[in-house]
Amino acid sequence: MHVTIYHNPNCGTSRNVLALICHLGIEPQIIEYLQTPPDEATLRGLLHAMNFTPRDLLRTNVPPYAALGLGNPAWDDDGLITAMLREPLLTNRPIVVTEKGTKLCRPSETFLDIAPVSLREPFIKEDGGVIEPPTAY
Repeated sequence: MHVTIYHNPNCGTSRNVLALICHLGIEPQIIEYLQTPPDEATLRGLLHAMNFTPRDLLRTNVPPYAALGLGNPAWDDDGLITAMLREPLLTNRPIVVTEKGTKLCRPSETFLDIAPVSLREPFIKEDGGVIEPPTAY
């Protein structure tokens, strides 16, 4: 079982997804993408795997977004990718890759869509919220 998480330890959602992965008994490959950003080929591969445009993965609430004027629709995909490579903070997270797919896991429970094993025990998030195992009908 191979799971990779593009993680930011300062992000609560990213921490919850990592904890959920570990709760399932999985030891993931952790890539702290602010310290070790993906290269262009990897970023393009992640976008393709998620069927996202660069704008779909762009964080709009961080200083580089406003400073670079990335809200301007004149920015094309290549320009946005270049900006994301130069300023990794512009890339939304956490992105998780499993054999079942690649997903931006916001909210954290969306990880279960691509989890290689099923959630069998409730998982308690940092804020006290509970992710319950799916119920059989």
